[in-house]
Amino acid sequence: MTFDRLGFYTLAGGAEDPRQLIPEVHDAERLGLGWVFISERFNVKEAATLSGAAGAVSTTLRIATAATNHHTRHPIVTASYATTMHRLTGGRFVLGLGRGIAPLTAALGLRPVTTAQLEDFVGLMRRLWHGETILGHDGPAGSYPFLRLDPAFDEDVPVAITAFGPNTLTLGGRVFDHVVLHTFFGDETLVRCVRTVKQAAVEAGRDPDGVWVWSCLATIGDHLPEPVRLKKTVGRLATYLQAYGDLMVTTNGWDPDVLARFRADPFVADYRGAIDQTATTAELEHVATLIPDEWMAAAATGPPEQCVATIKGQFELGADAVILHGASPAELEPIVSAWAAAAVDA
Repeated sequence: MTFDRLGFYTLAGGAEDPRQLIPEVHDAERLGLGWVFISERFNVKEAATLSGAAGAVSTTLRIATAATNHHTRHPIVTASYATTMHRLTGGRFVLGLGRGIAPLTAALGLRPVTTAQLEDFVGLMRRLWHGETILGHDGPAGSYPFLRLDPAFDEDVPVAITAFGPNTLTLGGRVFDHVVLHTFFGDETLVRCVRTVKQAAVEAGRDPDGVWVWSCLATIGDHLPEPVRLKKTVGRLATYLQAYGDLMVTTNGWDPDVLARFRADPFVADYRGAIDQTATTAELEHVATLIPDEWMAAAATGPPEQCVATIKGQFELGADAVILHGASPAELEPIVSAWAAAAVDA
């Protein structure tokens, strides 16, 4: 039994050993998960290397970057990478792009990523994948005198976008094949995001059912030890609030005063680094007192059957597919087994 609309992120969090991807991919295929998503960090989580490894050790999993940035590689490099992955996997690869984190982008000396850049870039990719020679391109994605892969190419490589705000969601419906949402989106936020993407697809003359909207659902069952659960729920949300709390609050319609109190807390204010990476269990227990239950509720927690019910709820709210976020396939096994049992019973 393969669950084509369930996926996971490999090397969840700040993994130090990229070789852990290999058993995770094997476990995922054994359990029947349909997708593996690869997030990129500039350490030992470089997306092209990891996706190649995933392609080499898998036979059924679809492999998606979610996400890499379009402006950290030359367009020819990215187009060639995607084509290589497409053929290596027999069409199981999806090139997923994202805007990135603005402060980091600025610190690296890169231009801020705009909607126009992303749309222009995808247009270049699709033209190159279909064998076109592009001369004198001068657009939002950059100026390039000459771009070409192979005139014989005629490849349809799916593309995905990670999305937060309305501009990116609309772009996703208009241009992309998959739209991957962020973790800890409440029910109303999920419904609104799906509606925005689908409406944009319709307005662009596309089939809205052909654009998959992925819920990214923190899935942390209570079979895991409490310190692990704290790190993967409280720690992870706290880290998001550290990095881009205003965006999380605005998107979900949360109370900004709560965020202000979170930031003003002496522990948080003086903390150096990502809370989910280095905070102790006692420190995470303190952080948990700063985050409302409402904010933490957008996750699948509890026994496996309760997690399954929450996952089903994401589909009922309009998601086309669900990423079981924050846990490895081995950690997800009781939940996936419960999902399989529920599917058989249905």
